[in-house]
Amino acid sequence: MTELQTPPLIPDDAVPRRRLHPAWLVAGVGFVALLGAAGFRSVPSVLMDPLHDEFGWSHGTIGTAVSLNLLLYGLISPFAAALMDRFGIRRVVACALLLVAAGSGLTVFMSRPWHLVLTWGLLVGIGVGSMSMPFVATITGRWFVRQRGLVTGVLTAAGATGQLIFLPVVSALAQAHGWRMPSLIVAGAALAVAPLVLLFVRDYPSDLGVRAYGAGPDSAVGLRVPAAGGASRALTVLAAIARRPGFWLLAGGFAVCGASTNGLVGTHFVTAAHDHGMPPTTAASLLAVVGVFDVAGTIASGWLTDRIDPRYLLIGYYTLRGLSLLILPALLGPDTRPSLWVFIVFYGLDWVATVPPTVALCRELFGADGPVAFGWVFAAHQIGSAVAATGAGVIRDVQGDYDLAWYVAGGLCGAAAVMSAIIRRAPAPAPGVR
Repeated sequence: MTELQTPPLIPDDAVPRRRLHPAWLVAGVGFVALLGAAGFRSVPSVLMDPLHDEFGWSHGTIGTAVSLNLLLYGLISPFAAALMDRFGIRRVVACALLLVAAGSGLTVFMSRPWHLVLTWGLLVGIGVGSMSMPFVATITGRWFVRQRGLVTGVLTAAGATGQLIFLPVVSALAQAHGWRMPSLIVAGAALAVAPLVLLFVRDYPSDLGVRAYGAGPDSAVGLRVPAAGGASRALTVLAAIARRPGFWLLAGGFAVCGASTNGLVGTHFVTAAHDHGMPPTTAASLLAVVGVFDVAGTIASGWLTDRIDPRYLLIGYYTLRGLSLLILPALLGPDTRPSLWVFIVFYGLDWVATVPPTVALCRELFGADGPVAFGWVFAAHQIGSAVAATGAGVIRDVQGDYDLAWYVAGGLCGAAAVMSAIIRRAPAPAPGVR
């Protein structure tokens, strides 16, 4: 292997003060890609009833495709993080966007349940899985030292913003033009984002001759390193971290996080609200409002993660989320009463606020393997999402409502709070070591 060549680094005092550090441009394009990925992933929850009405497929059958999407969204993550180390961020994310475009566009030709599983489940699942939360950990780990927690929160909030933009539009289009139009719009949006990634994203700050944002002169953060072993590295890291109790506690808590957000609320809230007489467009708009407040909550969580023990944040987030889910069945009805608005605002603030402290703990516990380790923790998140997406659909088919699903999720959140409380943090690094 030839020795990697990087441009000489520009000293910090030689960079003009008015010049925008390229880390912010990379973060901005990453935000757009993550925004799109979240929007693409959220579409099936709005199309559940239109697909049921046209094809007669049960909610459990449609939920199976959504479950595969959610499962791959997580299981692909650690391999995508390792492949970003091997082949670069640009190549992996651009290929992922092309997969999303193909999967979404091909849905207009489907006529059998397995077609839905292949397109929205497999192709879109692999695509969005390659642009999931480990992508955030990779960008922040390579490009930022200062304000790393805050940037993690902002990039994580892209998921909420994607939901905010896509859900009301998709719901309105599905009502007015059928479910095929939103599928084509998703395909076009994915194709539009790909050139931005290829043009503006670079893999390491040292590729541009600069240091990571906030890195000191002796810091190795942001320096290009020899390519690791690709997908095999994901398995090597898993074998190492699986011997650490902290990994299983983080993974268990994050599995509950996925079950109680993407799997349950993200997939079934529109249908559950419609069961209580609420119009689907109104319910989708409420989910969009969750997205609005999620932006604020996740950014605030990133800011707090730079200042407070991440474990304490996780304990608070899971406890409050569990309590809110336990009371949700009593709040649903045909109208948006003030009590339901309180739930929407509160739940929005808590939606993915768990991500910044979880990323921080992975980086602290597993060092340079932190992004790949977080990929595996995030895989657990999506396993929880997949189980909840299918399980809640089966509960709805058998019992006629979702009440049991809300209660089970609330209890699991209490267990996640306990798991977060018993995580043992790594010793603090020596002064000056980042």
